[in-house]
Amino acid sequence: MRPPAAPRRARTALLATTALLATALAGATAAATTAAAADSAGATLPFVQFEAEAGTPTGGAVVVALAAAPTTRYSSAALEASGHAYVHLAATGQGVRWTNTTGGPVSAINLRESIPDSAAGGGSTATLNLYVDGAFRQALNLNSRQSWFYEGGDGHYNGSDQNPADGDPRDFFDEAHAFVTGAPIAPGSTVELRKDAANTAAYYDIDVLDAENPPPPAARPAGSLSITDCGAVASSTPTNGSAAPDAVDSTAAIQTCIDQAQAQQRTLWIPPGTFYLRGTTGLTARGITIVGAGQWYSTIYRDVPLPNSTPLAALFNLTSTHVQGFHLDSDSTSRETVDGGGGAMDTTGDGWSADGIWSQHVESGYWASGTRGSVRNARVTAVWADGINVNNVSLGNSVGSDITATNNFVRGTGDDGMAVNSVNYNTDGNGNRTYYTPMARITMTRNTVVAPWGGKGIGVYGGSGHLIEHNLISDTARYIGLGAGRFGVNGSDLLGATLNANTVVRSGGNGYDQGQPALHVGNGGDGQNTGTVDRVTVTDNTVLNPLYDGVGLSASTNTVLRDNTVTSPGRNGFVVAPPFYPAPTGSATLTDNTVTGLSAPGATAYRNNSPAFAVTASGNSWGGGGAEPEAPYGGSPAAVPGTVQAEDYDTGGPGTGYFVNTVNGTANGYRADGVDLEAITDTGGGYGLGWTSGGQWQRYTVDVATAGTYTLTLRYAAPAAVTGALHLADATGTNLTGAVGLPATGDWQTWADATARLTLPAGRQVLTLVQDTGGWNLNSLRFQGTSAPPATDLAAGRPTAESSHTDVYGSGNLTDGNRASYWESANNAHPQWAQVDLGTTRTLSRAVLRLPAGWGARTQTLTLLGSTDGTAFTPLKASAPYLFDPAADNTVTVAFPAAQARYVRVQVIANTGWPAGQLSELQLWQQ
Repeated sequence: MRPPAAPRRARTALLATTALLATALAGATAAATTAAAADSAGATLPFVQFEAEAGTPTGGAVVVALAAAPTTRYSSAALEASGHAYVHLAATGQGVRWTNTTGGPVSAINLRESIPDSAAGGGSTATLNLYVDGAFRQALNLNSRQSWFYEGGDGHYNGSDQNPADGDPRDFFDEAHAFVTGAPIAPGSTVELRKDAANTAAYYDIDVLDAENPPPPAARPAGSLSITDCGAVASSTPTNGSAAPDAVDSTAAIQTCIDQAQAQQRTLWIPPGTFYLRGTTGLTARGITIVGAGQWYSTIYRDVPLPNSTPLAALFNLTSTHVQGFHLDSDSTSRETVDGGGGAMDTTGDGWSADGIWSQHVESGYWASGTRGSVRNARVTAVWADGINVNNVSLGNSVGSDITATNNFVRGTGDDGMAVNSVNYNTDGNGNRTYYTPMARITMTRNTVVAPWGGKGIGVYGGSGHLIEHNLISDTARYIGLGAGRFGVNGSDLLGATLNANTVVRSGGNGYDQGQPALHVGNGGDGQNTGTVDRVTVTDNTVLNPLYDGVGLSASTNTVLRDNTVTSPGRNGFVVAPPFYPAPTGSATLTDNTVTGLSAPGATAYRNNSPAFAVTASGNSWGGGGAEPEAPYGGSPAAVPGTVQAEDYDTGGPGTGYFVNTVNGTANGYRADGVDLEAITDTGGGYGLGWTSGGQWQRYTVDVATAGTYTLTLRYAAPAAVTGALHLADATGTNLTGAVGLPATGDWQTWADATARLTLPAGRQVLTLVQDTGGWNLNSLRFQGTSAPPATDLAAGRPTAESSHTDVYGSGNLTDGNRASYWESANNAHPQWAQVDLGTTRTLSRAVLRLPAGWGARTQTLTLLGSTDGTAFTPLKASAPYLFDPAADNTVTVAFPAAQARYVRVQVIANTGWPAGQLSELQLWQQ
């Protein structure tokens, strides 16, 4: 289930999914948090997950972990990893090691990992060596043929583009499994994955190792009909992202056996081995039982000739059928028809069941309708769309009721991990509508959903009487972890659901720059803001470390939230009408909920952004009210004379620090209570205020040094001229500036200055920026008296130094004012640094780093250091990866707490575009 775009004016330029390259602490903590959560929620699994970041990096390998919520809509490997962390093996001898703490032998492993795409796309293959107790055991076959999409350029966001030249990759990880060669790995033995000289991928990103000891193959049921009896032939050649070229097509033989089993009312047996369906035809069965030897032994593999132009039915199309104990795989490279995208199992009918099926590299694991069906003990990994989608439309049915999904494991889906998908109607090419019966009484319990990279964890869309209980959801990359609402204009209203005792860990996301909450109830965000969401009860759920807000409420009625806990949110605890999820009307009761661990500036346990949404609150950790006191952003009033950043309006929330007609913004992650903020491309970078509209306002607490008349310079952008755009008022509402008009600049990101004059008394006071007419963006407000210094790049023309340079590309190019010249360090010798000498100690709080405008995208991992004597340097900004993106003018802004420095050094640790440090400009600013 995929929300459509919410187009806005600006694209976020700075990638802030920061990697921790020096410590595994954050990764180990994430793994421990997930493990603790699994004790009370989630599936009982036949394997143990060993997170790479909880292992021991060896040979110089490093842990890469997400340290901050994304400020861009685009993805990263850390964001898509389980635990939001992985171990990076980039050189011979590097590895990651664990100890077998399963309490038993390990005879099989499944590895979630990433190796690079090929230069032209289409993937590559490589091996990675497995060691047991320090001795080589075997080489694991890996590939990137079924991963790596690219979202750069027009029309590729949330798509299946496989051209590396477009940039902005996602879908980094794939999964590969194998039996352990030789004796099983004994309890207490060590297991290590190591990059040796024979392992030729440029790097290996190790996410998680699943360790297990599968039971022996199941015996053939008495009286069953084997597919080999009808001529099916197994292939002994392992697949590695593509089909074995010599495999026999068994499609006709298997379908013949299915037909015979139906006629004879016999069980169909799939023996151990890999059996191929070559072509575009799936298998169809009705009213029988199909049994395999187990998901590690019996495989049906679909080999579709690519590119493909034939719409594909699912691999299995089943009506009132029972299936058990086998593995489904395919050669598809995306969910698109041209790439072989087709589902694993479309199911309908009455009383059907699926038990112990493992699906990989297919469009969806289950697309299921009908009545009294069940999906249990499934393993769905690395699929392009939904893992388990229970609906009322599969295989032409119009009903979905009394279906249960329990004890399933879903990881790495390109859309929702699990979904209840009640469709009201579909429209054909002639405009004719087919209506469906609203879904009822769907139960999803004790499931584990991990790291969906393109959808929600669990989405409940329409119908009534659903129970979503004791599920564990973790590490969403882009969207909500657990959501209840309605999908699309053609979806059914949601008229009752219970979300009870679920655990949602490190979830939420910045898809479409929306900063989505970890748990959400209401309309909006999925293509529409109409319809009814009513009587959703949310009780005893645990939300841990949400990336943004913990719980969000949008348009809905009679919602009950009771005994829920939000711990350490990235922004706020409970929010009515979070960004892009409007709540023009609605009602909810909040009772005995708890929020702890607030840490972001301006964060609050509870905020209601919609006065028309009625909330009855009692017994909550924040008390019954929720009103917040007004305070200057950052704790101290802005100095006048000086510059006030537009994004730094006072804290206190709606009606106190600001008032907006609707909550918007593509960079609201800058602050916990952010609204209407976006990244800007003006000199100095940073953030600005957008989505202006008549009647809105922001308040700023300032401290005026001397009473007098000041010149106010507004740094603004406006596509067209705006007459009477704004004015500044004091605490009594007195208009201090008169109406300020803004001449046209020609674009939302083309910046100019407009001035006004105002008289201010000395001392601390609150100024209100009143938006009289919309149609403009604002970067800053600069107050100048007779001696106010102009805003300037303090590094311009200053002398520089460096650790090294190549050819003529010395560090003097950083401050020469020529964007086309640049510094390049010695190659293949990280870390490297370049620095500027400001001549005297200055107060600094922002650095702007640039590359030549025509260069391609690259990510450089760097640290910003400062010194007053040129000898002792301390960090101004900790090590982090920064994306230099030509779509954002190859400009990165690094903001940091104001600090004193004469010497400022940029130390480059890594560069994905070239094996050296590279910069064309280093600018330093007081604001």
